[in-house]
Amino acid sequence: MSFSSDEVNFLVYRYLQESGFVHSAFVFGAESLIAQSNINGALVPPCALTSIIQKGLMYVEAEISTGEDGTERLIDTLSLIDAVMPDVVSSRKQVESGGKPPVKVEGEEPPPVETTPAEPMEVEMGLEIPFEKAQVLKGHDSEVFICAWNPEQDLLASGSGDSTARIWNMTQGDAHVTVLKHCIKMEGKEVPSNKDVTSLDWNCHGNLLATGSYDGFARIWTTTGKLEKTLGQHKGPIFALKWNKNGKYILSAGVDRTTIIWDASTGSCRQQFAFHSAPKSFQGHTNEVNAIKWDPQGKFLASCSDDMSLKIWSMDKDTCVHDLQAHQKEIYTIKWSPTGPGTNNPNSPLVLASASFDSTVRLWDVERGTCTHTLTRHKEPVYSVAFSPDGKYLASGSFDKCVHIWSTQSGQLVHSYLGTGGIFEVCWNSRGDKVGASASDGTVFVLDLRK
Repeated sequence: MSFSSDEVNFLVYRYLQESGFVHSAFVFGAESLIAQSNINGALVPPCALTSIIQKGLMYVEAEISTGEDGTERLIDTLSLIDAVMPDVVSSRKQVESGGKPPVKVEGEEPPPVETTPAEPMEVEMGLEIPFEKAQVLKGHDSEVFICAWNPEQDLLASGSGDSTARIWNMTQGDAHVTVLKHCIKMEGKEVPSNKDVTSLDWNCHGNLLATGSYDGFARIWTTTGKLEKTLGQHKGPIFALKWNKNGKYILSAGVDRTTIIWDASTGSCRQQFAFHSAPKSFQGHTNEVNAIKWDPQGKFLASCSDDMSLKIWSMDKDTCVHDLQAHQKEIYTIKWSPTGPGTNNPNSPLVLASASFDSTVRLWDVERGTCTHTLTRHKEPVYSVAFSPDGKYLASGSFDKCVHIWSTQSGQLVHSYLGTGGIFEVCWNSRGDKVGASASDGTVFVLDLRK
């Protein structure tokens, strides 16, 4: 029996689709190049992956239950994890029946792994944000992937897998919501696109919001929810978009391996660059690049990757300035502090934060190329970090459902909040007294940090 990686990838892709993980299925399908395989999906029955795994479990059960002399011994039904560790299961059964586990051969011990002592899940007394200081905003029907504060007023935008973005007006205390329905034209009618809203960004004036969607369109909205422009030239989902500093142009990036510069006033395409060889790539890393960010001065470019490294680049050098390798798993995102020369906080040092699937956040002195603090309270992958406007605090959000607020100077935990879903995104308002967060259970919440 033999199988190819394409066949395995297709079965995983089909399993994600059948389980309702449409977003994950699309991302996995795009990255594993499912469309380029020669597999006829119409011939693959439903639940194929689960069926094969079940049959494999039966085989492993039979293999473990048969002794070397051909005799059979009774074993309990295997779990999926047990099945991939048959030697461990066999040893456990021998011990349970009065025997001894196999003796390990000298030299077979795996190398020691550096670990961080486990922290209790309970938040220390005085650090937990009280219930009355947290406002949970409900309305989305699916995961909320992203959120962003308006730069001029307390309007929090959120984008979700329910094919809507929402603007939550927090200026009066009680949230008033405006729903931005993402629709497409079919047979002359506007119908919901049923595609995830993957990205959003406010312009510098705070009067326009741009959104990007899996339906391949970027859209421009007013703060009242009026659709101003629909930008449609990508041939596939849009993963990211950003306004330029003066609010005249929008840059969007798509799975079609192109980036487009849009004129925001006319909605026209000014330039389209089709020079990418893959949806995400950056020369120098050995695996997928997850994020790149310029520092506030435009002096350094930071990149983070699935190769577990963080690299700092300067445009006057061909090789990276620093190759920072301290994380134990993939680095998902990075953020620069709003500090240092040329910022509103020129007397504070420039800091770079990195968030990883190893459940830690690290703060870096980029000039020296050293890690100044390792923040270790999270228990699951960290998906988002954000600096307060003065750079004194860092918010982090993880799939352990926690939002933590840290002191960037001491690295100490200052505040903490336990939500009801895994955290995709955290962000600060312009005054630095509120933190917004979006979660996998469809909730958005706002933490009021005023004393």
